[in-house]
Order: sequence, then structure tokens, then C-alpha cells
Amino acid sequence: MRKINLLGSLAIVLLGPTLLSAQASRTWVSGVGDDANPCSRTAPCKTWAGAISKTAPGGEIDALDPGGFGAVTITKAITLDGGGGQVASVLVSGTNGIVIVAGANDVVILRNLRINGISSGVNGIQFNSGKDLNVENCYIFGFTQNGINITLGASGSAHIINSVIKNNTGDGIFASTSSGLVKVGISNTSVMVSGNNGIEAGNNSRVNVDHGFISASGGSGVASTGASGTSIASVDNSEIIDGNNGLTTSNSSFVIVSHSTITANTGTAYNATTGTIFAYARGTASAANGTNRVHDNGAQGTAIYVTEN
Repeated sequence: MRKINLLGSLAIVLLGPTLLSAQASRTWVSGVGDDANPCSRTAPCKTWAGAISKTAPGGEIDALDPGGFGAVTITKAITLDGGGGQVASVLVSGTNGIVIVAGANDVVILRNLRINGISSGVNGIQFNSGKDLNVENCYIFGFTQNGINITLGASGSAHIINSVIKNNTGDGIFASTSSGLVKVGISNTSVMVSGNNGIEAGNNSRVNVDHGFISASGGSGVASTGASGTSIASVDNSEIIDGNNGLTTSNSSFVIVSHSTITANTGTAYNATTGTIFAYARGTASAANGTNRVHDNGAQGTAIYVTEN
């Protein structure tokens, strides 16, 4: 009997550290939490960064109540959820809000967050690596570069849904990859008061905008700029208003637009500098009509208008 008890005690001693360091599939943060806590519901952590090391890959960190939960670097599959009906914020100065450096098969979900750069943060979300980034019901504003900056080194994807990206000095949303292809879907999202482009498809990107509201862009509402025709941006059922140019192509890239309103911009509706814009409309409307003068650079670029009955 003593021998059995001794073995049991020895097992507890040896396994104790492992048991204590086990990661939970769901953890919690609170405005009155403490990162020394285990991040349980009854003993929550204070910050996303404090909770992420205690959360298993593929797990979820939830906000219990309003609070500022700080910048965080994500290196694995995980969900950050700010909850509904409260303010779960990331407020940063002189740095990125959320950085994703995840694995090739990792999916990251950011939901119900307010990411505030207070006019001195760099990028709201910096997506460097991972399989898929999902931004759902988030408000991203006040950054000196881009609201969402997707600069991958391999193939990947991103989905931005029911969100607002506003008052950023660079682009609202920028996407590119140096290898492979990045696919970006943007749905029911507003991009407003961007110093440069509202949405920009960079190298090796396919960016699709559906039911978007893009307003007051300093450059273009939507731009396709990938080198040597490597980018395509498509826009459907959207509004692009009150900015400089509506749609721009360069470097032989492409924009496809249909069933959308492009109006009250100070530049041109279709700015095909060295690429091609395909514009479609239904019924008796013409895709070339609008407040803006339609721009066609002839040999340099082409704007093609097709009316569907």
C-alpha cells in the first residue's frame, strides 16, 4: 500500500507542472481582470496578450465586460470575441493594433472589436501569415497607415464582414502577397475617409467587394495596382462617393464593376490609367453615366462599358 501511495505521489509531482500549464479551449478577459489569473470566467485576465498564452490553438478568448484589452500578436489559430453590446477595444499608439503571424493552416477570427489608433497607431490589423483571417463586426479607425494591411508571403485569404474602417491615413484595406495568391472577400462593410485608397488590390490579389459603402477616399474608392496585371478587384451592389477617383487601374491590372453607384467624386468615375475597367449596368441605365466624367486613356488603358437588358 505504501508503495502504491508513493508512486501516486511521485506521479502528481511529475505531472503537476504539466497539468498547471494546460491551455484552456476558452478563456476570458475583463476590464477588472489580472493577467496573473488563469483566465477563467471567475478569474479572468486583463489583456488579450495575457490570455492568449493560456488559450489552446483553435480556442477562443471572450470579453466579459467593457475594457481596453491592449495590442496583441497572434501566432496560432484563435478567436478573439469582444461580445455584443459592449466596448471591447484595442487602443494603441505608435504600433500596430493586432498582428497576425500564424501558421499556414491557421484560421484567425476577430469579432466585435473596436481597434483605435488614436491618430498615431501604425496599422489597425497587420496580417503577415496564416491560412484565413476573418474580421467580423469590427470598427477600425485612427491609424497612420492602413486600417487592415494584408501583406502575405504565401497564399491565403481574408474575409471582412459587417465592419467599419474609417479615418486612416493610408488605405482602408490593402491586400497583397509576394507569393501565391491572396483572396479577399469584403461584404456589408463601410470604408470612409481614407487618406489614400478606400480599398486597394495589390500584387497577386483577388479582392471582391459586395454591398460596400466607400466614401471620401483621398486616392480612389477602389484601386487595382498589382504589378504586371496580377490583381483584380471586383465591385458589386456598392456605392463609391465623395472621393477623388471612383475606380482606378494601373500596371495592366483589372477592375470589374456592376450594379453600383459611383458619383459625386472630384476626379473621374473610371480611371483606367494602364489597366482595364469592365463596367456593367442593367436595364436602360448606362454604366458610363453619373455625376463624373467617364475617363478613358485610350492606348494606355481601357474602360469598357456593357449594358445588360
